[in-house]
Amino acid sequence: MVTTIWKDLERKKFSSLYLLYGTEDFLINETKQKLIQNALSQEEMDFNFASYDLLETPVEVALEDAETFPFMGERRVVTLHNPAFLTSEKIKEKVEHNISKLEQYLHSPAPYTILVIVAPYEKLDERKKITKTLKKTATVLEAKKLNEHELKRWIRERVSLNGGEIDEEAIELLLTLSGTNLMMLTSEIDKLSLFVNKTKRIDTQIVNQLVARSLEQNIFALVDKVIHGETEQALRIYYDLLKQNEEPIKILSIIAGQFRLIYQVKELSRKGYGQQKIASFLKVHPFRVKLAAGQAKAFSDEQLGKVMLLLSEGDYDMKTGRKKKEMIVELILLQLHNL
Repeated sequence: MVTTIWKDLERKKFSSLYLLYGTEDFLINETKQKLIQNALSQEEMDFNFASYDLLETPVEVALEDAETFPFMGERRVVTLHNPAFLTSEKIKEKVEHNISKLEQYLHSPAPYTILVIVAPYEKLDERKKITKTLKKTATVLEAKKLNEHELKRWIRERVSLNGGEIDEEAIELLLTLSGTNLMMLTSEIDKLSLFVNKTKRIDTQIVNQLVARSLEQNIFALVDKVIHGETEQALRIYYDLLKQNEEPIKILSIIAGQFRLIYQVKELSRKGYGQQKIASFLKVHPFRVKLAAGQAKAFSDEQLGKVMLLLSEGDYDMKTGRKKKEMIVELILLQLHNL
């Protein structure tokens, strides 16, 4: 797990080679920054840090830098970005690379240099010799989108890095309120950890008290109130959003998106799809699918059809200016209560 690598970096326990690959940019950038901050002082950065884009620079040129002795310090850090030769993707490169030179370096890396290869690709070509060699010789971080189990473990470990603990119910609530964006979650976890500096324990009460609700999460709560027949509370959330200068057309769009997801999850579940497969098919996080599946139980197919028609008519009214925008959403919420 990524936090194991982070702990090693905090202890200044470094590898000569790192491979960071995947599509979760936050994990890659956070790991890279932690490595640089722990390996070099601010004064050493100007002399002993170098970064290369391999779409524009031959790898052998970057390796010459990696083999150069550090100046006024004990180590160098060299980062190589966009190694398209590690994938089977058709990526246009401006240069040719001497891959054999890289293979030689991987077998005998400079002891005074930390070489970091950053490959922002979902998959690497495992058939290639250079990929096999790199994975065998480097410390590897696969920065993929985390599933629900991995996400919850990551939250626990992130809280632990801050010296605290978090209840399981608090993790569930945090994900419901903040969503699954790692940058947003990190910000909220750091804030929560600072607040519980004395007790070191994060519970649901503290999460409910401190965690900021995104517009999407407010809409989720609004939809949830509608589902449970709590129209007055749903309207209160809507009025609060208007006070925050959120546009009615944007609110309606997100409400429609949530109901569309509920409809799609219900339909795919009926066809025998599991949550992971649904998430992959709809290109959303599995946790969102899990929440939508719970909400889908409150509606029959006929009711969901009426909801989608109602939202479609509301969208038309809003775009044609037939009614006052604020009133359109308000009327829809009241009509949803009577389905």
